[in-house]
Amino acid sequence: MKSDFSDKARLQHIINAIEEIDKYTKDVSKDDFLNNSMMYNATLRQLEVIGEASNRLSSEVIQNNTDIPWARIIALRNLVIHEYFGVDDITIWNIIKTNLPDLKAKLLLII
Repeated sequence: MKSDFSDKARLQHIINAIEEIDKYTKDVSKDDFLNNSMMYNATLRQLEVIGEASNRLSSEVIQNNTDIPWARIIALRNLVIHEYFGVDDITIWNIIKTNLPDLKAKLLLII
């Protein structure tokens, strides 16, 4: 099924997903995050959205923004969906706290 979303809409979907993760994890410790299955799984779902939206961006957006690790973002989505038992909890936490704020800032500049 082909979608009619524009690149701008897809970028906004990514930003929205990052903001959802921010809401889930605001003022939450790593241990609390890892011990709260609902929060953890909701975060994984938003990471899936980020990866799927990234995978459907035009080649123009990808090529014009090589400072964003698109392939790694998409690979994380594939890992979360297809190899969910292989997801490293600490890696997910580090992505949330380190990579997502940087990604959001870069996307806001693109939009």
